[in-house]
Amino acid sequence: MKRRIAVITTSRADYSHLYWPLVELSQRPDIDLGVIALGAHLSPEFGMTVSEIEKDGFPLIARIECLLSSDTDVGMAKTIGLATLSLADALSAWRPDLMLLIADRYEMLAPASVALALRIPVAHIEGGEVSQGAIDDAVRNALTKLAHIHFTSTETARRRVIAMGEEPWRVHHAGAPSLDHLRRSKLLTREALEDRLAIRLQSPTTLVAFHPATIHRQTTQEADAFFSAFQQVNGQLLFVYPNSDAGSRSLIERAQNLTATRPDTYIFVNLDAVTYWSLLQSVDLLIGNSSSGIMESASFALPTVNVGMRQQGRERERNVLDCPAQPDALIAAIERARSAEFRATLIGMTNPYGDGCAAEKIAHVLATTPLENLLIKAPVPVPAIPNPETS
Repeated sequence: MKRRIAVITTSRADYSHLYWPLVELSQRPDIDLGVIALGAHLSPEFGMTVSEIEKDGFPLIARIECLLSSDTDVGMAKTIGLATLSLADALSAWRPDLMLLIADRYEMLAPASVALALRIPVAHIEGGEVSQGAIDDAVRNALTKLAHIHFTSTETARRRVIAMGEEPWRVHHAGAPSLDHLRRSKLLTREALEDRLAIRLQSPTTLVAFHPATIHRQTTQEADAFFSAFQQVNGQLLFVYPNSDAGSRSLIERAQNLTATRPDTYIFVNLDAVTYWSLLQSVDLLIGNSSSGIMESASFALPTVNVGMRQQGRERERNVLDCPAQPDALIAAIERARSAEFRATLIGMTNPYGDGCAAEKIAHVLATTPLENLLIKAPVPVPAIPNPETS
């Protein structure tokens, strides 16, 4: 019998990471693949990116409407509840043998919780990482403990997952599957990229990816300093939409206002994986607080200014300059990142998040790991308490 595997995707960001694992799984004759799309994928406001999944031809077994048109933490919490209700029906009807989740989006708590109740084993990609400035950090750790198979992006992340009490045989160092695009996708030439974006890239070009820092009670408290700095920075700015977190609409409005008043400034609602990777290859600088500024930018030795605390604790290479959310510090960091001296220090660097071969490893493990007793985890050994009378 074919092994039935459900893959959950909630946004353009995680779908770009899941694309090549989905390709590998779809090509295996021993796998019955089903994709469940939810959250921002079905939101016209965030680009209705479910159409990208449809275009790519992966089997969509459910579309889950759950994202509230809200800009608050209450909306995020209710989105989890709506997703849980609908996923209970979808997953109980299809009953997969395994369910694959990725990363740390808050919506992923819903499928993980439903799978727990339905006794569906969970495989999780990108556990063991750290991002202390977002609730994503707690979500990632919760998914790790709810999962039964783990695929980590780095060896350090693998050791961290094991330190959390997961049995070593369950934890596989696969690398970040997003990096498979660099090896397997055909990136656009500069001319083709300009045609697709309908702009002409003018050096220096800065790509901006800035999201709410959801660990803060005021998730956009770093935005004033961030946007004010751009009034004093020259060059072309290309903004990409933030995630659908509390505060995202405020950031979108500020980016739109800047686009309307600052010359050579653009905003893009949705960029597919190949277009985004082609931009990383073509721009001069990436600035913001996105994980892509740490995980993917290293593959191009792209100078990156990481702002604020959202990505605090994440492993990074020497192309990343950490900077507090203060206008003067931001301007100084941008000037340093653009300098020829800084670029010279990046020659020969490698990406610690993998070699672009993650998808094959992930698909192989998912297809061959024995399912019998997979749900039953061995307890974590507890050190004996020293006896004060004998110590």
